[in-house]
Amino acid sequence: MARTRLYRNGVLEKEDFPIAEISDSINDPGVVVWLDICAADGEGLDGVEEEFGLHALAVEDASHERQRPKLDHYGTHLFLSAYAVALDPTTSELTSSEIAMFVMPNALITVRKDHRFDMSEVVARWDATPELIKEGAGFLLYGVLDFIVDGHFTAVQDLDERIESLQDDLFDDSRDRVREVQRKSFDLRRDLILLRRFVLPMREVVNGLMRRDLKVVGDALMPYYQDVYDHVLRATEWTESLRDLVSTVLETNLTIQGNRMNLIMKQVTSWAAIIAVPTAVTGFYGQNVPFPGYLQHWGFAVSSVVIVGLSGLLYWLFRRKDWL
Repeated sequence: MARTRLYRNGVLEKEDFPIAEISDSINDPGVVVWLDICAADGEGLDGVEEEFGLHALAVEDASHERQRPKLDHYGTHLFLSAYAVALDPTTSELTSSEIAMFVMPNALITVRKDHRFDMSEVVARWDATPELIKEGAGFLLYGVLDFIVDGHFTAVQDLDERIESLQDDLFDDSRDRVREVQRKSFDLRRDLILLRRFVLPMREVVNGLMRRDLKVVGDALMPYYQDVYDHVLRATEWTESLRDLVSTVLETNLTIQGNRMNLIMKQVTSWAAIIAVPTAVTGFYGQNVPFPGYLQHWGFAVSSVVIVGLSGLLYWLFRRKDWL
């Protein structure tokens, strides 16, 4: 069911009333109305479009998913789309929830595309500061944006912690740990790319709302929007730095693997050289022709001494060069 609220002169007068009753008081300058619709429940926007005089293109954007975070200007209202994000605690995957908003001087309409967007948290923020309700729809919009941007900031912080734990495992030589580092690095890179698509456009959205000619943000609300904009900038810069850090982790992991491969190749080559000595000596003495010490006990003793001596010399040289 659609959720409604009506504030009169900064005081909550009634809520959860039928949408058809909105037109009875929407023209009152002291009234601010909030209407929330969840598209997942099959609620349509046809009646809302007629009730508030919404633009057809804005209604079309609100009805379709996968819109880019943006702010569009129409004659009587603004249309805004944004994404709330969070990390799934069980799978550690980044989940997103799209929300569309229609902003009018004395009304805010929120259209959620699924149930993952928790409007109860937003309502709790509104009720925590009732003295700002008198600022109208601009304050209601601030509550929604503040909740969304805080979620962006929390997601970036969680990804940062995951990258720190990944750096601790970077120099672990175990095979399973190496594969885990590679998998986690690619997962983090994917999540950061997805998060960047939601966070980066929010700079333009919030900055556009603070324009004086739109008259959405008054002088009393300007510090609050400035705080949201500051959080948006910090989340954006943090996301960009984490993308660079993940790329560095991937490059470092590849470099470490290359160094380990070089070390293994040196060890294999060194042992192959050591093994080549007894192979060469025994091959020489294995000829079917007479040679010094042929069929003599001292010939066997000399070949054994040569094998042990040259193998030991090569082992000492390789150890000195840190190849073994």
